[in-house]
Amino acid sequence: MTVQHAPVQDAGARPGVWAVLKDYMMTTDHKKIGTLYIVTSILGFAIAGILAVLIRLQLAVPDNTFLVGNTYNQVLTMHAALMIFFFLIPIGLFGFGNWFLPLQLGVRDVALPRINTFAVWLFIFSLILVVLGLANGGAPGVGWTFYYPLSVDANQTGVAVLMVALTLNGIASLLGSANFAATIVNMRAPGMSLWQMPIFAWSIFATSMLQLVSLGGLTAAALVTYLELKLGISMFNPGIGGVPVLFQQFFWFYSHPAVYVMLLPYLGIGAEIASTMARKPMFGYRVMVYSILGIVLVSLLVWVHHMFAVGLPEAWQIAFMIATLIVAVPTGVKIFNLIGTLWGGRIIMKSPTYWLVGFIFNFLIGGITGVSLGLIPFDYQVTMSYYVVAHFHNVMMFGTAFLAMGGLYYWWPKMTGRFMNEKLGLAHFWLFMIGSWMTFLPQYILGLLGMPRRYYTYPEGNFAWTELNFISTLGALTLLAGGIVWVWNMLQSFRQPATASANPWGGFTLEWTADSPPKPYNFAHDFPTTFPTERPLYDWEQSGQTLTPVDPKSIHLPQDSIWPFMTAVGLLLMGYGLSFGWFTNYNPATGLQPFADATFAFKLATVVLYISIPVFLYSLFKWAGTREYAVPVAHHHLTKYDNGFMGMAWFIISEVGLFGVLIAGYAYLRVIGAAEPPALRPSIWLAALNTLVLVASSFVIHRAEQDNHHGKLTRFRIGMFVTLLLGAIFMIFQVYEFTLFGVESDWKQNLWQACFFTIVGLHGLHILIGGTGIALPFYQSLTGKMDKYNHGSITPASLYWHLVDVVWLLIVAIFYAW
Repeated sequence: MTVQHAPVQDAGARPGVWAVLKDYMMTTDHKKIGTLYIVTSILGFAIAGILAVLIRLQLAVPDNTFLVGNTYNQVLTMHAALMIFFFLIPIGLFGFGNWFLPLQLGVRDVALPRINTFAVWLFIFSLILVVLGLANGGAPGVGWTFYYPLSVDANQTGVAVLMVALTLNGIASLLGSANFAATIVNMRAPGMSLWQMPIFAWSIFATSMLQLVSLGGLTAAALVTYLELKLGISMFNPGIGGVPVLFQQFFWFYSHPAVYVMLLPYLGIGAEIASTMARKPMFGYRVMVYSILGIVLVSLLVWVHHMFAVGLPEAWQIAFMIATLIVAVPTGVKIFNLIGTLWGGRIIMKSPTYWLVGFIFNFLIGGITGVSLGLIPFDYQVTMSYYVVAHFHNVMMFGTAFLAMGGLYYWWPKMTGRFMNEKLGLAHFWLFMIGSWMTFLPQYILGLLGMPRRYYTYPEGNFAWTELNFISTLGALTLLAGGIVWVWNMLQSFRQPATASANPWGGFTLEWTADSPPKPYNFAHDFPTTFPTERPLYDWEQSGQTLTPVDPKSIHLPQDSIWPFMTAVGLLLMGYGLSFGWFTNYNPATGLQPFADATFAFKLATVVLYISIPVFLYSLFKWAGTREYAVPVAHHHLTKYDNGFMGMAWFIISEVGLFGVLIAGYAYLRVIGAAEPPALRPSIWLAALNTLVLVASSFVIHRAEQDNHHGKLTRFRIGMFVTLLLGAIFMIFQVYEFTLFGVESDWKQNLWQACFFTIVGLHGLHILIGGTGIALPFYQSLTGKMDKYNHGSITPASLYWHLVDVVWLLIVAIFYAW
């Protein structure tokens, strides 16, 4: 939609299924996108919850045969992966974040609305890809940590599809995080400084930064695993000098910060619930903000506490133990903030408040057990036992997830205009509270009694194992009952008319000035430009300031477009092809075989892979050729940079993280003498020539960007063409070098070459991505889509190209000169 008029709705008319589906496929409305994230996350939670019940049914009694062997491993892997990557991370950060960040900032949408559409569908398609894996050989049975070398065992199925799905999910997550960061920095309501943002907005900002910095670790682990499955090239293979434990370093560099990605948005939700329901300002607002930012910093320095038992040097272990204990300090401070906010308040005891209080109690216990695991001698005793399982679920399931529920009950009237039933809400809460303790308290005791995790059965005769496991299974069934009550509560609320007022809880932040549910344009008013504190509605009421009405007909919103959705479809097809096919017929068991000998399913997937490339590129260029707004719109920026530049600047942090993790791994292997260069490594002269080509292209695109700003379109087009030409020359030289080097020696038998292929090849992929990014504004300029109001995508494309050039300079130094 372009110009949003006040809607006139026929009370009796309801859109059909196709109309609704088409609307959600094309929408750029952050609220509908948030709804897609929330609905998909709840679906993921439901599937994962049912899988958890199956696990507990198997373990209810000794020597059970309900779910055994690799089938149990597959169910365990899918349960964990779905809970983490398709429920806890997305519903808090992207579900509630999309819904309420723009509303709390007083703006009409996020900085990059169509990127938002693309990201949510890429997230949904990554879940579909995982499900497709079930129909193509089965789920992976390697655990959500997919440790090396189990993940490259030729007897395993579904590992490749999990690697691709996590990568697509990660791309969506990074785009969403960069979008949020750009929105916060560039698009707050006039007069709202960072220190007047609600705590929830701060929590989304902090979580986005943490995602951008750390997600490269998981991407690197998935990428190297995938390359060994498809090409036999590995940085971890001890047969050629690789270090298997290096995989764990890559994986946990993200997957421990991921715990805080799963926590920080919910702490923001808890702060909103506490302040509103206690009728008080947040206790220690600035201290809580500093604590959130402190967690972001320290959480990047604790990943090794997952690896105390693998034989790392004592100095490493002690340093990371200290960091683990330090990160408990800001976490504890935030709990005190929540308690201090409730203390002495006129508390409204409704469902959201119960979930908040339940979280404080449960998370406190989980946090204390986490400190115990940070103590090296104790960790040695309970590592790989059910004590760790109980701790993790203590902080995640009946800690963090309680605030996911609290956020739903708190914001449900705003999202739908309806209240959920209070009695059903309390029944849901108590079933979850009782079920959680019944499920996981016995597991703490089982861990101390020596029961190992990830085993699908256990013998009779061990003291209390049978009784405790049976109680734990009864708890899981209680949780299942609570989940059924929760879903029924949500569904039955839609049978009621929309009766919620704009501010049903009496909240103090800007989202409570919008209708319930909000109109597509969010607000039909402008706000005062003074924000004394993070509670503007209270402040304005005290000072007598009022909202200024705005005619909805004057409000301009981005156009809906099908092309971000179709671009995501292209990546879904590509993901399917990369998961179940490949350009050659290779697998770890048999090596390289003639393509004609491949199975029909493999050949079909390979055809889909080739088809996906034109589908993706066509959709992407159609997207670039459609203006975001149908009429000229003056954009509101708090900085001198436009939203495209700001979004790309934040996204580049993730690229630096990805290359940083891989290069750090290579540097370690090189320093310990495992990755010694072969005698016939690529010549420095060709690398120097390529460096000259790439550096020259950076200067050319910078000049072209300046020409565009000064309206010199002809010179701009020539500059863009020359940049693309230089990029093509670079790639030709690179392919020649790779081909020559591959003929001279076996990539799979030399660790240095494996590192070279992985990192330099990844850079080559970035050259292709960057070249595509440059082709988009070139196409926009040729088709008249760029003018003084519509600058196209030249700024982010130029910024990304400069990054690619800088990374190449580092690669030349570490591979060609060192």
